Amino acid sequence: MQALHTLESKFLLLDQENIDTDQIIPARFLTKTDKNGFGQELFYDWRYTADGHKREDVELNRRQAEGLQILVAGTNFGCGSSREHAVWALRDYGFRVVIAPSIGDIFKSNALKNGVLPIEIASDVLAVLRQQRDSVLSIDVLQQIFGVLGRETYSFTLDAFAKTCLLQGVDALGYLMQKEAQIYAFEARRPLC
Repeated sequence: MQALHTLESKFLLLDQENIDTDQIIPARFLTKTDKNGFGQELFYDWRYTADGHKREDVELNRRQAEGLQILVAGTNFGCGSSREHAVWALRDYGFRVVIAPSIGDIFKSNALKNGVLPIEIASDVLAVLRQQRDSVLSIDVLQQIFGVLGRETYSFTLDAFAKTCLLQGVDALGYLMQKEAQIYAFEARRPLC
């Protein structure tokens, strides 16, 4: 997993509420267990016609959306089933940060485990972002702040362990593996039962 310290990117605004995990990655694409290759199916039913042609009227299909690493959405993003594939699809497409007034708890947990930073914001901050949709956002994980470059910054909350994992580019298992020598040393000092 790639570490996330700071990030500067324009953002994609999906200005709707209740975007659920089935919209993010439809269930019919959940046939792989590898985390790669899901980006092409991200928001598939929105991005493609029934016969598989790209819809030109969809923001994600426009050239301006290529390379964007920040997704901004309405309230209740990532609600629905506990589908880790939804985070895999976002990450494989290139998104490292999701910003919304509220984010589903299970989605939030899955995001952090897979190197995607979920940031919950107040509705008035979303209103500001709507007005600045062509701006570059700056994210600083260490300081837990973000904002439009050169303008006001906003703070966000982040669990200390999740922050450490993001900064080090590891998941929970990777974090433990870094402590392998210490674990073996501890075990060696313990008497056998």
